[in-house]
Amino acid sequence: MDNNFFTGMLVRLTALDPEHDAESVGRWERDSEYEQLLKVGPVYLIGTKKWKERMEEPVTERRVEFAIRTRDENRLIGFLNLMGLQNQHGDCYVGIGIGEREFWGKGYGTDAMRVGLRFAFQELNRHRVSLMVVSTNPRAIRSYEKSGFAVEGRTRGTNHRMGERVDIVHMGILRSEWEAIQAGVKKED
Repeated sequence: MDNNFFTGMLVRLTALDPEHDAESVGRWERDSEYEQLLKVGPVYLIGTKKWKERMEEPVTERRVEFAIRTRDENRLIGFLNLMGLQNQHGDCYVGIGIGEREFWGKGYGTDAMRVGLRFAFQELNRHRVSLMVVSTNPRAIRSYEKSGFAVEGRTRGTNHRMGERVDIVHMGILRSEWEAIQAGVKKED
């Protein structure tokens, strides 16, 4: 692995480039399957112009946003956000999406999550990282488990998707669990 703090085996995390990245994010947004797998809440269309404006907002201590780019071609394929960073208890939420379908199911999201966790625990000194995912996204759940997240609970029938009720799965990873993974220690069930 590269010594760059923001680089994984397949991807690297970079700052968003509003001039170039907003168009891709706007295109991903128009993919209803992507949006339904990504969003825990209702799916709303924002549009490329609003994405560009949002990307131009200054970075804050409450939220850190990254572009996910391939290492080999520097191609934008997704995003990773850390939110709720002002929490005095040392926890935060992570959101991730791989928008380019050709990169789905090939380990890019898992690699990006591992890089994001390294940043959260080593640079931001977080104690815990949490996420929520719709139960109809088993590929993401497997990816999160590969990164060390554990299922902590489920809110049943929370979301209404395509005329059906689906659950929200709550997952989390503690710094001590992440450190054990880095040291090669097997997690006990």
